[in-house]
Amino acid sequence: MNWGKSDRRSGNFMVLPNFLIIGAAKAGTSSLYYYLQQHPQIYMSPVKEPKFFALEGEPLDFQGPDQGINRTSRTSLAAYSELFQDVSDEIAIGEASPLYLYSFKAAIRIKHYLPNVKLIAILRHPVDRAFSSFAHLVREGYETLSFAEALREEPTRIQQKWAPLFYYKQQGFYYTQLKRYFDTFERSQIKLYLYEELAANSTAVVQDIFRFLGVDDTFIPDLSRKNISGVPKSRRLYSLFNRDNPIKSALKPFFSEQLRRSIAEKFDKQNLGAKPILLPEDRQDLLKLYKEDILKLQNLIQRDLSHWIT
Repeated sequence: MNWGKSDRRSGNFMVLPNFLIIGAAKAGTSSLYYYLQQHPQIYMSPVKEPKFFALEGEPLDFQGPDQGINRTSRTSLAAYSELFQDVSDEIAIGEASPLYLYSFKAAIRIKHYLPNVKLIAILRHPVDRAFSSFAHLVREGYETLSFAEALREEPTRIQQKWAPLFYYKQQGFYYTQLKRYFDTFERSQIKLYLYEELAANSTAVVQDIFRFLGVDDTFIPDLSRKNISGVPKSRRLYSLFNRDNPIKSALKPFFSEQLRRSIAEKFDKQNLGAKPILLPEDRQDLLKLYKEDILKLQNLIQRDLSHWIT
């Protein structure tokens, strides 16, 4: 059954999601979005990260070199609900906004609008997550500092309201973030996975999610999508296939999304060079910072995370 909400202003019936992928960023949420999108009984928002519950009613004036968040976010209920206007007879309706896990306000807002929602989170080793986010922005041409320099600059960037993508360190305190959800929702509404589980056996994780969402768990999606890392040898060629531009827009009607993605991945494999390397001293510094949070987290979620501390 589709979940909806009455719009008192217009008298129309508003369709809203009944499940959310809340994070973490750089923990496989893009791949998971793509896997779930293929299921005939699942409707995924056409905008992957609308971020409504994190940014409702707030001005979109994020600063820094990557301001894509200002273009893609939905901050009003009307604009957000438009993303689900094409829902027909799908059983599960969802979207994926990793910012929800980090957001101080998202859990309460979600509870207000969707008290019975199902929540999915994937947690990645916080040091690996931080460096993966850094490497991603280096690849995109938005990060020009070294990892250590960027970590030192992070408090200033937060104060200047750079996009949360640049909060490499702060987004890794999962205990603090996840506890907001455990304090707000029943545990039965929350499904947690570790990134290494998704990487090792995507089929098992995805089918478990299908069962959680109440859809056919025998469906096997295309699981071949993998994010390719590295620094582009040609920034212009990379932008041609991975950024919005007139050429890409003109070709859209003639190629399916799957074919466009396949072509882009082939060019990326040839164009991307070596990826940044995490220095041992940077890893150890972050491990010390996260250790207490990890110990609290494993008690909260009742999972052994000892391998994250060493």
